[in-house]
Amino acid sequence: MAKQDAIVIIGAGIIGLDVAYVLAERGLGSQITIVAEYMPGDTATNYTSPWAGCNFSAISGTDANALKWDKLGYAHLTRLATECPAESYVERTPSVEYWQETVPHDKIKHMSDYLEDKQLKNMIDGSYHNMLQFKVLPANKLPEGVKAGITFTAVTINAPKHCEYLQKQLEQSGVKFVRQRLPNLEAGYISPSTRLVFNCTGLAAKTLPGVKDDKVFPTRGQVVLARAPTVKQISMLHGKDFETYIIPRPGSNGNVILGGYMQKGVGDGSTYSHETKSILERTSNLDTKLQSPETEVLAAFAGMRPSRTGGARIERDLITVKGQKKPLVHNYGAGGTGYQAGYGMALDAVQAAEDELKELAVDARKAKL
Repeated sequence: MAKQDAIVIIGAGIIGLDVAYVLAERGLGSQITIVAEYMPGDTATNYTSPWAGCNFSAISGTDANALKWDKLGYAHLTRLATECPAESYVERTPSVEYWQETVPHDKIKHMSDYLEDKQLKNMIDGSYHNMLQFKVLPANKLPEGVKAGITFTAVTINAPKHCEYLQKQLEQSGVKFVRQRLPNLEAGYISPSTRLVFNCTGLAAKTLPGVKDDKVFPTRGQVVLARAPTVKQISMLHGKDFETYIIPRPGSNGNVILGGYMQKGVGDGSTYSHETKSILERTSNLDTKLQSPETEVLAAFAGMRPSRTGGARIERDLITVKGQKKPLVHNYGAGGTGYQAGYGMALDAVQAAEDELKELAVDARKAKL
């Protein structure tokens, strides 16, 4: 008979939630328990997901996995933006990105093959909005000091609200959430019924006994939350040693996320006034609408992206639990790309356990008889 804790997901950040979402789409929700120290709605320095900007962009890697995950993530997020934008807090948003130094030409070409480039219908009010078409900007349209730029239709996500949306959807599909800090990876097998664990522990993968992956490290970011109702477009400037970005936050009454910093190996959760000042100066130069008297600085936050040398780890493993070998799937190390890559990563993680999941699906059918 199928059990609620047959599948355990450790971690309730966007990576763990996306794994549960993919499994629930396959009808396995009633067999899933998510165990985590922090849940959607919480805030903590090492609970990275609520602090994200967050948007779809070209900031991710250029390796084959990153390209694949981006494409799958874009399709998933635009589907949510069509079917349930208000509920999921995902919206299509025009975007412009600039590069001052290295230009990822192959990545830009790959993106151009699947990005939307047509007039889109707003599914909420029925009106039409002209979104930005995918276009490589000519040299005479580039700001001073910029080597390349593109415009396209991206998506923006209200990170904390989106996680709460996913939790609600998962609970409705039968997923159980348990707040608990596990002492080690083995403890993820929470009962004799647990047959499969997904390790989606993010930064904790560095220190959690049973994992202790020394390739994992924090990448600190500081951002500013501001109210800027005149800003309707994503703007990003990729520099040699910095990232500057302006990301509207859906469903927030005109709030935007301004950033930022990519400080590798820094685990400091404090915020600093000089960094806030730098962010405000850089973003105001990038989009002069921020210089409007209507712009109001609300708060500054810092978060630790769960980065990993060599990229994300999605790998099947075995672990000994009370003398028995049990299957385990690792899925962590997305860095700052968890929202755009997470769905594609989840598909790969689930695929790695396909044989176990087929057996669990049979059990679930038998339980209904």
